[in-house]
Amino acid sequence: MNRQTRIARLALASSADQMAYEQQGLAAWKQLSDQLAKPRIDKHWMDTEIGQWSSDMFRHDMTFILSPTGRPIYAFVAGHPADVRSFAAVEPDLLPIINVVRRTAGTVRSEELPKGSEPKLRTTALTRSSTIFESGGASLNGRPAAASVMVIAVNARDEARTRPLMISVRYLDGSYLQELSSWNLLEGLRFSQHATSNQGEAMIPFDDRLGKRAGFFLWKPQLPGTRILRMVGPAAAVLLLLLLGALAWLMLSLWRSGRQLSAAVVDLQASEAQAQHLAFHDVLTGLPNRALFQDRLDQALARARRGEIWAILALDLDRFKQVNDTLGHAAGDTLIREFAVRLSQTVRTMDTVARIGGDEFSVLVCDAGRREDVEQLCERIAATVREPFSLMGSEVFVGVSIGVVLAPDAGLDRGDLIRKADIALYRAKSDGRDRYQIFAASMDETVKLRGEIEEDLRRAIANGRELEVHYQPQVDAESGQIMGLEALLRWKHPVRGLILPDQFIPIAEETGLIVPLGDWVLAEACRVAAQWPDLFIAVNLSAVQFRSAGLARRIIDTAQAAGCEPVQIELAITESVLLHDDQAAADVLRTLRSTGFRIALDDFGTGYSSLSYLRHFKVDKIKIDRSFTKNLGQDHEAAAIVTSVVTLGHAMGLTVTAEGVESHHQMQLLTAAGCNELQGYLFAQALPETAIADVLSGRAGLRDVA
Repeated sequence: MNRQTRIARLALASSADQMAYEQQGLAAWKQLSDQLAKPRIDKHWMDTEIGQWSSDMFRHDMTFILSPTGRPIYAFVAGHPADVRSFAAVEPDLLPIINVVRRTAGTVRSEELPKGSEPKLRTTALTRSSTIFESGGASLNGRPAAASVMVIAVNARDEARTRPLMISVRYLDGSYLQELSSWNLLEGLRFSQHATSNQGEAMIPFDDRLGKRAGFFLWKPQLPGTRILRMVGPAAAVLLLLLLGALAWLMLSLWRSGRQLSAAVVDLQASEAQAQHLAFHDVLTGLPNRALFQDRLDQALARARRGEIWAILALDLDRFKQVNDTLGHAAGDTLIREFAVRLSQTVRTMDTVARIGGDEFSVLVCDAGRREDVEQLCERIAATVREPFSLMGSEVFVGVSIGVVLAPDAGLDRGDLIRKADIALYRAKSDGRDRYQIFAASMDETVKLRGEIEEDLRRAIANGRELEVHYQPQVDAESGQIMGLEALLRWKHPVRGLILPDQFIPIAEETGLIVPLGDWVLAEACRVAAQWPDLFIAVNLSAVQFRSAGLARRIIDTAQAAGCEPVQIELAITESVLLHDDQAAADVLRTLRSTGFRIALDDFGTGYSSLSYLRHFKVDKIKIDRSFTKNLGQDHEAAAIVTSVVTLGHAMGLTVTAEGVESHHQMQLLTAAGCNELQGYLFAQALPETAIADVLSGRAGLRDVA
């Protein structure tokens, strides 16, 4: 009975976390985020890909999506599309869980939360530690339920407070109890709101997220001893009546009952074995999961203390999201299963391959031998993954990034070793993906430095005192008159001094800080533009910032709030903005240009420089990269590229600007080639607002401040 009670408690306690794991595949799906960003969502697509999938695949009884303001915008209940107003019936019971997520995402303050609903940082069962979610028990209209609320975000860079919420609910009575009963031999499992049990029933309480008692689960324990009594009892009565004459018959009965008892014990052991397997293995691949991997890692640590050398490999499939988004969840699941098979066939049987979650895997290499042996293993894994996968009738090519940590060289602490393997994996991704990296101490220092810069940058954005916008003039190539200014961010750190943009902008992009940072620069540029209505101000938009939700609306509102005309703001983008999701990019550019903003394509000539970009994505200006300007007069190819870009730009009615002009000779060549505007140290470096004001007012000349 105690064992059955433990099994029941474990199953009920893990039901909400299991829902969060199931829910994350949808909440982190880019196609869902894109769909919700549209002015009008495709109801049929939502029903098929979200509601029906959750209902059929995971047996979720309810799926709701709330807007960032908390308004229900989608509902799927009891296997069918539902009116969003149906959310009102369960909202009061789900509010404690919803409020925790709102608090973590920054949309509600702590003091606004009911007592007992404070946020908890948890990553149980999830594939990404950055996911903001909360799960737990709830009582919905008197029925026990497991619920999970999660921020819909593709990656950690998405601003959580501006993202919708997904709510998933599964009732813990009905079909769920039948499954739980059959899996764990809990006979007559039922739910009651009252602590009233029948004779011989076991009982465990069920509490909601706030700890309020919502009811009780009851069942009748089925013990092997009960069956013994039923079978041996009649035989004993016959023994008393017939004495010696029934001895032979009694022995036969005991033999039969022994076989039945053995069968019952075997059934119970099989049920326990199944529960044990499910607790320590991944359902999709059958591989060990995180819990079993860590258990075997602990065993390996004990052997390492006796001198054995071993390694941890952290693996992440490259381009998995593109496969999932393009071909769907079924293809993604097939890819995961086939990758698991290839990986298991590549390592030795003595090694442990585990699926940690999503497309993340780990390998524990026992008795690893030399460093060279581990490197060869990584190369074999990479080679087998590069072979095409057959998915949905198509050949799909992916890669794998691998982070490696060697023990005991890198230490003997389990958590620290896993962290170092993840650091090495991050370095492999940063270096271009589809490769491996072995952890070195310098990587840890780099990560710590990046973490410190990220923390300091958050503070700088919040206080606004360390950041400044400087402005570099863009002059007319013929007259030398200032036509506009480029806004360039500068960070004066109180301890580290001046930190260059190329040191902190990549960190801002990876952490999502580029969105509030870019909004701040835009607001400053619009404020300055309002002071000089005859000039334009150029503002750079990164690819991450460009993909943030509601970008066009924020830009339009910022310009209106500052009182500047949209035509005064030139938004500079790079070709990387246009490489993915080109229709969404075209829609944003079309909206901004129709409002009056000018669009410039920056660093032209360094990327694909495709003519199709200029035809499909309407822009107003192309900017020649400084690398070509630098080589003018020394490299014939640079001159030819400049001439070609100018000719192409003029043929399409575009303004052509050259960056990085540092000498009179470069200026003459660029002017002769037909460039419309020039920018560089020859005229002035990027200047603070006060210095550029002196130039524009005539109190100082460009040469005086250059």
